[in-house]
Amino acid sequence: MPPEPKLMTDRSAPLRGQVAIVTGGGRNIGRAIAIALAEAGAAIVVNARASKAEADATVALVTALGGNAISCLADVTDRAAIARMVQTTIDTFGHIDILVNNAVSHGTKPFAELTAADWRHTLEVSLDGAFNCIQACLPSMIARGGGSIVNIGGSFGHKGSPGRAATAAAKAGIAGLTRALAVEFAEHRINVNDVAPGPVNTVRAVPARIKPQSIPMGRFAEPAEVAAMVTLLCSPEGRYITGQTVHVNGGFVMNN
Repeated sequence: MPPEPKLMTDRSAPLRGQVAIVTGGGRNIGRAIAIALAEAGAAIVVNARASKAEADATVALVTALGGNAISCLADVTDRAAIARMVQTTIDTFGHIDILVNNAVSHGTKPFAELTAADWRHTLEVSLDGAFNCIQACLPSMIARGGGSIVNIGGSFGHKGSPGRAATAAAKAGIAGLTRALAVEFAEHRINVNDVAPGPVNTVRAVPARIKPQSIPMGRFAEPAEVAAMVTLLCSPEGRYITGQTVHVNGGFVMNN
């Protein structure tokens, strides 16, 4: 494969002309990612499973900043719905350059009480959803000559926690999927990474047993801090980074 060409980019808008799909983009970390990518110049497709109001609110925030965005409802576990979302993206913006797999199913339940349906649902949303979206977006990225995929993992895939067996399995699977696809997609100039947040200040409560004092930096993350890492990995400056799990957690989890 020939060397990656040097790119002259507008540092104020390094993603200008690019198009990003952000799943689970209606609130929390997904909303912050959509806004950050838009601020970097990308056009945004804000995906949500069912809440058009939340997705439209993210779109409104993007457009208020001068960005370009649309909302698109689609359940990431429904391959036909994802295919329609991808087609809508291409019909509207012409192509796809960036995919952020942020959709997630959270649940806390002791392992002995988990039902097969609980287990399956968590894996379907977090892991199967990423599989579905990546397969659907891949042809457009290959046709464009490259792209970026960021899977939002999580600390519980790397750090044990009571009541989070299904989440841990799904997030560990995300890390493995990321590494496999980084190798497979390198020839297409597509970098694939896993951003793994720790506890984050969102409208979804952090489990009470997790205290800011348990984090070396002494606080929870802000959604914008996670979004900043996603934006870097999608930017020209981050395109040589691939196959990595990047922990954004103030030291809550550290790699060996």
